[in-house]
Amino acid sequence: MWSPGLLCALGRRRPGPSVPLRPLTCLFQREYREKTPIRLLQGEYQEQPLTRLLQREYQEKTPIHLLQREYREKTQIHLLQGEYQEKPPIFLLRREYREKTPICLLQSEYREKTQIRLLQGEYQEQPPIFLLRREYREKTPICRLQREYREKTAFCLLQREYRELPLPRQRWGRTQHLPPCRFLSNKTKSRRHPKTFPVLDGRVPAVYRHVFQENLRNSEALIKRYSELLERVKGGGGADAVLRHTQRNKKLFVRERLRLLLDDADFLELSPLAGLHMPYGNVPAAGCLTGIGRICGIWCVFFAADATVKGGTIYPIGVKKQLRAQEIAMENRLLSVHLVDSGGAFLPLQSELFPDKMHGGRVFYNEAIMSAMGIPQVAVVCGSCVAGGAYVPTMAEESVIIDKIGMLFLAGPPLVKAATGEDVSPEELGGARLHSQVSGCSDHFAPSEKEAYECIRNIVSTLNCEPVPEQDREPDSPLYSPEELLGLAPLAYSYTLPVKLILSRLLDGSRFQEFKAAYGTTLVTGFGHVGGHLVGIVASNGELAHDAALKGSHFVQLCGQRGIPILFLQNTAPQPAEPAGISQAEAHSNRLKAQASMMAAVACAAVPKITIVIGGCFGSDSYVMCGRSFSPNFLFLWPNARVGLVDSQNFPTVPPAGDWTGEELELKQLKAKLEEESSAFYSSARLWDDGIILPQDTRKVIAQCLEIMEQKKYQAVSPRPHPIIRM
Repeated sequence: MWSPGLLCALGRRRPGPSVPLRPLTCLFQREYREKTPIRLLQGEYQEQPLTRLLQREYQEKTPIHLLQREYREKTQIHLLQGEYQEKPPIFLLRREYREKTPICLLQSEYREKTQIRLLQGEYQEQPPIFLLRREYREKTPICRLQREYREKTAFCLLQREYRELPLPRQRWGRTQHLPPCRFLSNKTKSRRHPKTFPVLDGRVPAVYRHVFQENLRNSEALIKRYSELLERVKGGGGADAVLRHTQRNKKLFVRERLRLLLDDADFLELSPLAGLHMPYGNVPAAGCLTGIGRICGIWCVFFAADATVKGGTIYPIGVKKQLRAQEIAMENRLLSVHLVDSGGAFLPLQSELFPDKMHGGRVFYNEAIMSAMGIPQVAVVCGSCVAGGAYVPTMAEESVIIDKIGMLFLAGPPLVKAATGEDVSPEELGGARLHSQVSGCSDHFAPSEKEAYECIRNIVSTLNCEPVPEQDREPDSPLYSPEELLGLAPLAYSYTLPVKLILSRLLDGSRFQEFKAAYGTTLVTGFGHVGGHLVGIVASNGELAHDAALKGSHFVQLCGQRGIPILFLQNTAPQPAEPAGISQAEAHSNRLKAQASMMAAVACAAVPKITIVIGGCFGSDSYVMCGRSFSPNFLFLWPNARVGLVDSQNFPTVPPAGDWTGEELELKQLKAKLEEESSAFYSSARLWDDGIILPQDTRKVIAQCLEIMEQKKYQAVSPRPHPIIRM
């Protein structure tokens, strides 16, 4: 045990700031009142080899003979032959202090190699600090202990045993001669004390039971419609198109390709309902699948063209979907994987595909920018890639082409025949062997689709990317069933229940540390954990009044200062009535000023943001709560959500008396139009969001997004002035 004098000193505390604790060698100095070899190096004998120091200071005595004075002239051999027979010198320290010292910890790490053996071996006449740096790549013993023993370092032992105790010749004042030591851990900060927050009461009061039942019936009807649309989308271009694609063309269906490519089938698909009921017809899933999944443990964004939909022809909504996926990849520094099987642009809509800034050419611009940012991009040519579709694999950093089915050309054989009169086969014009052996447009030749996706997985393993470390424990589940969220999803704003009931079914252990609980209660702010990740929560609980907006502005700035992701739960209240007097106009003006302050805080907060629209998303309140215009990292809707400039349910259908005549029919038609265009299905079909999610799946989706956004913390980023140019 430690000496009684030191333990008694634990009760003494002098005023002044806390003093950084010194390494364990300082304890040995105080315990034995002798200088260790490390201190000799720092003092009079700095920059001299340890062997010379020992020869001059201790007269040919090795460091183990320092124990001679303490143990009465007993050398290492005598110790083994005498009282401590067959016990290594390390056991002396273990018996003396009855604790594991850093020497013991180092014993297992360095496999019984003590300082003496290191000095006698390869690293003779080099200081111990240099030995550790050279052997373990600039990592000090403290860092090695931290990684091996999970926060049981010498510093932590001292802090626990001698908390705030000054060392000899050290005053209570702050010392500046030693740099501060930061101990990094694979465990994220959010998982250290997740069980200290208060528990929310998630029981639905009896007075709200009828509202709960109405919301539940509405949610069930909407989920049924959502499931029908999703099944239709999963069928691609229809049964006949899928049969032609798989049987005649000998290709795999796009979802089967993803099954072979990704680690598992449980991936986060983005905007699956995009392209339905568009003015130019139905384009299921916008003709391509985009989403985020794992390859070799690394989160990546994938773009997979579905050639069963219009033969892989690119429509405007498909371009928009691909650009959104690239935006997510750039924001979160995610690897991009392209599965290209494209027939080029749909020429009748070329004015909506080609000329503008955010049209088709932006895809190639983004590829170059992402390469210069150090974001890897790989591609598989798994079908005919014509015109604009041919640029995607050629601008990727590595590409794979599949024999017999992979074709790459700007114009196919029919156009060559029309232009030159020459008959040429697709394989001769742009087949796999041509581009692998002659043109160099492809880096890898794959005899089959299965081997192509195995090749992509091998490429990903060479990217030098670190996956997010696995959690050391399972996060606590909410205390209330997520299935009850169906009854909390509001049919309309008048059917809205307190938002804390929703939080109690999303947060780990239903625990929530509320911020400014008694101020601006129409906005709920605070901290909680989702899937073990700490998040700041900004949730609508009524009208966004002056006090609530100021509270939200303060809280968002706190999260930005601390680097904490923010989760917005948006449910816009109806706009207040127009002011009828000076006092009401002044209150209205103050409310707008406070909302402008919160808008600025949300726009400038440099932290990840996730927005879930759980009810209404209308007007300026949607901007304050990080709507699509404020670029959240992810934005999802519940099936009951409504998106529009105004709430159609509060829109008048009867004109004021004496003002309008004959306008009632037009008002009713306008309200019906607003009602249709504000539904979640209309919004998701036009990519105003990243997709509709079921309320009971919300917690899982949020946890996935937080883990995806966390991956960039583990990537080494080096600036590059230019992208990788393959040809």
